[in-house]
Amino acid sequence: MNIPYSMIIQWSSEDECYLVHLPDFPFQQFHTHGETYEEAAKHGQEAIESLIEWYQAEGKQLPTPKTVINLAA
Repeated sequence: MNIPYSMIIQWSSEDECYLVHLPDFPFQQFHTHGETYEEAAKHGQEAIESLIEWYQAEGKQLPTPKTVINLAA
């Protein structure tokens, strides 16, 4: 599934794991986590897929994906 949504993965010393934030779905700060970066990325992808399925099942419009502006131009 080609998903245009971003995820931010950052290490948390307090939690001793990688936390995943999905900025296009802002209703909570962190959506999932993983003990490794790869695991966090996999869980983030699964969370995005679940959110898309939920939005579609509820008949809600998906959020517009945020884009990166090319500042070098």
